[in-house]
Amino acid sequence: MHIAQLPPAPNDPSNLVENTPAAAALGKKLFFDRRFSSNQAVSCASCHDPDKQFQDGRPVGTGVGTSARRTMPVVAAGHSPWLFWDGRKDSVWSQALGPLEDAAEHGGNRLQYAHLMATHYRRDYEASFGKLPELADLPRDASPLGSRAEKMAWNAIVPKTQDNVSRIFANMGKALAAYQKTLQYGAARLDRYIDGVQSGDIAALQILNPQEKNGLRIFIGRGECITCHNGPLLTDQHFHNTGVPSRNPEQPDIGRGGATAKVLQDEFNCLGRYSDAKPEHCQELRFMATDDPHLAGAFKTPALRNVALRSPYMHAGQLASLTDVVRHYVKAPAAVLGHSERQPMNLSETEIRDLAAFLATLSGQIVESGVK
Repeated sequence: MHIAQLPPAPNDPSNLVENTPAAAALGKKLFFDRRFSSNQAVSCASCHDPDKQFQDGRPVGTGVGTSARRTMPVVAAGHSPWLFWDGRKDSVWSQALGPLEDAAEHGGNRLQYAHLMATHYRRDYEASFGKLPELADLPRDASPLGSRAEKMAWNAIVPKTQDNVSRIFANMGKALAAYQKTLQYGAARLDRYIDGVQSGDIAALQILNPQEKNGLRIFIGRGECITCHNGPLLTDQHFHNTGVPSRNPEQPDIGRGGATAKVLQDEFNCLGRYSDAKPEHCQELRFMATDDPHLAGAFKTPALRNVALRSPYMHAGQLASLTDVVRHYVKAPAAVLGHSERQPMNLSETEIRDLAAFLATLSGQIVESGVK
């Protein structure tokens, strides 16, 4: 559980620039640039706000429109093989591309972004990815997604040029991923307490109060929280149905059950033409479970680092506080869709509050390394 035991995020063979300072510096600029949206008012940082734990504090994300799910923090995202609540992306760079073309998030289009790169970031782009293709004779707006007009404009472009534009777009994602890889969680009170347990430091053993220590006992014991929230980031990086109530009961969110086909069809996945990986490097994607009935209504286990600082909770902000979250798991209601993995627990109201208090000991600084 100690953050110092977290190894570096594994290298992503589909992104050869993810560890280069030049790509990270470009990615940081793109992350905060509001021009990369349909209304020139939304950047990645609009929803992944550094002052709000790289999320937005809203029940569901809000960009140029309103999303259906909660914004996930991007800190330490490189440790997960699957991105988003449903895992519909298989790398940080492909995840970064999704919101840019999503109508409710950035709402822009692929050729618009390519023109912006040529106008404002040519030198930065070419330092990492080589010569930027010529775009002067192309329309301002075109994309295989988006409006009817954008699709028609895209279809009028010859395939080689389409490929050039899509490669610029993919490289934007790779630069964004390089920046996000520099964001990591620092030590929290729990980590300093663990240091005290290991060293016998009497002062460090007092860092947690009796209520928080009892919450820790419940977390790793009767509460069974550690079953899914384990390791230094306190997540197993898997998908679980825990009976979380639907935001819209009439149209329950299918979660992971609806995402496997999307990631297989994604042109920016590990096996796609814009990936830097060889097929043998894409084992997660090649052997992904696609027919498991337990995927219905299952969502990714979020990391619990800094969790007390980023309410509300669950995949669509259904629960307002950590106490509400604990009460949900104690009650373990039946799932609206699929089958919940949880069983009711016998915790008193005092124990519920103790467990919620322990979760506040997981908060620490977010550290950005190596980017100017």
